[in-house]
Amino acid sequence: MNIMTLKLLYRYVCAIFVSVLLLSAASTQAQGFLSSVDDGFLKVYDAYQVQPQTKQTDTTTALNLEWKAADGYYLYQHQFKAVARNATEGYKLALQIEPGIMKYDEYLEKELEVFYNRAFMQAEFPNLAPPYELMITSQGCADAGLCYPPYKHYFMVEADGTILPMEAASFSDATLTTHTLPESAEATLAPKPVEAAPFLPLVMLSAILGGLILNLMPCVFPVLSLKALSFASSHATPHKQHAHGWAYTLGAVLSFVGFAVIMLVAREAGEQLGWGFQLTNPVFVAFMVYLFFFMGLVLSGFVELGGGWMGMGQNLTSGEGIKSSFFTGVLAAVVASPCSGPFMATALGIAITQHAAIAIIIFACLGFGMALPFLLLSYNPKLTNRLPAPGVWMDTLKQFFAFPLYLTGVWLLWVLGHQVNSDAAAALVMGAVLIAFSFWLFKQTTQSKTWNVIRLATAIASLVIALGIAIAAKWFAAPTQYEWEPYSARDLAAYRKEGTPVFVDLTADWCTTCKVNEFVALNTEEVQNKAEELGIVMMQGDWTNGEEAITQYLEQFGRNSVPLYLMYPAKPDAPPVVLPQFLSKSLVLEAMQKAVP
Repeated sequence: MNIMTLKLLYRYVCAIFVSVLLLSAASTQAQGFLSSVDDGFLKVYDAYQVQPQTKQTDTTTALNLEWKAADGYYLYQHQFKAVARNATEGYKLALQIEPGIMKYDEYLEKELEVFYNRAFMQAEFPNLAPPYELMITSQGCADAGLCYPPYKHYFMVEADGTILPMEAASFSDATLTTHTLPESAEATLAPKPVEAAPFLPLVMLSAILGGLILNLMPCVFPVLSLKALSFASSHATPHKQHAHGWAYTLGAVLSFVGFAVIMLVAREAGEQLGWGFQLTNPVFVAFMVYLFFFMGLVLSGFVELGGGWMGMGQNLTSGEGIKSSFFTGVLAAVVASPCSGPFMATALGIAITQHAAIAIIIFACLGFGMALPFLLLSYNPKLTNRLPAPGVWMDTLKQFFAFPLYLTGVWLLWVLGHQVNSDAAAALVMGAVLIAFSFWLFKQTTQSKTWNVIRLATAIASLVIALGIAIAAKWFAAPTQYEWEPYSARDLAAYRKEGTPVFVDLTADWCTTCKVNEFVALNTEEVQNKAEELGIVMMQGDWTNGEEAITQYLEQFGRNSVPLYLMYPAKPDAPPVVLPQFLSKSLVLEAMQKAVP
């Protein structure tokens, strides 16, 4: 395998790596930007609200139910139920429900249809003598991990059609007659037109401002400066200058719309494959840590992206045709992507939760914001004199934006630590180091062909291992946790006096040997079941912070560190058996069996 092949392979692996990170970007930003500022969970009646409406004819009543779910909460399609009843009779209603989206449920381990933000359904039933009651059942979950039990909403429909909410049922259970819709009726409703999010104008304005800021990045500013100078020095008519401005704007906007389409396709693929697009999945959290770390490296200047595109953009700006301005706008948008972390990520986050049309509008605003300075210059070329001169300040600004990304990565590491454990977070830090090491290796060059082959092969292997760590994030979860009694000299003496066998484990979080022994022996089902069967008390002393009582206990056995494993037999006067520092299940089981007569 020659060096050129290795370079191509490395770039291919890098492309896969960056693509996976970008596909993951939407979920975290959506959660962060749109979730409630309250760290706790909403009450079920605040998370999900339903508004019933009825319309009565001579023989039947049409019921419309419109649901609203808080941001970050969703409802299960299969759990919607409705009953209409009065004091003497009632009907289980056959609901016609508009289509939702498919989501993989990790608890039920299958794809389920769910509804975010809103849901609409309707039913028809024979007229009931008023007043009658509507009992509407639903069940939902929060993306942050909480699932509510099924919840019933009660409403009373008065004779004049007024619908009043109630806290509990008014009628005792009647003999319910199941009402079935005619076979010709559709099982589901056509999707109801999605209303624009109430915050859409603010989001559009934010996207335009984000696009404006992109022009200050060293990826984009030289393109803008060169094109602006060409305006100032050209003798084109105002009409032609305006055409150049709009061509550049169209190129930038269409490029960002293209980004939106790619993102929407990725979103649909994610839903079909059951990836979830949510922070509750440790694998996605892991990739998000990598994403923010990677973008931080880019903005810090450790990883250089977009240089080739930059040169192409500068070459295109030398043209004088409308086509040249259009493709300059396209390439300006493309070369802006390495610098767009803090700005495009938010747009991604919001757009991923919205209808496709709204997502495209948001991205179009981002592109329009980036093109706006050039468009203004096409109408007033004298503004060129107001542009700041390119300089070191641009790199300083870009590097400054790296630190919020690093901090976001740290926060996501904290999230992963709580989702799985500290082992997963530590492994991911190692993966991030491997990513940096991989990019560092790729930048090194020597005249030695052998060294170059080793260098590139190691860089590829490092990147692959880092990807593997992220993919395996959810499997870092510790085995089933068993109850260990905290070490206490007084309790130990009491158990010894009673003739109760005791197994003592002195450990620490930073002790690698301790953790391995816990994984392969102590916290296994066989050992824990045997302890329960034989009536052995499992006692654990935590020396992570150098507890003085445990230090003294270690000294009794001539030890100055952990691990220390002691098996106290049932006989009160018998000395404890000191087990080796490296355990196996069979060794521990044998010691337990010998401790009990």
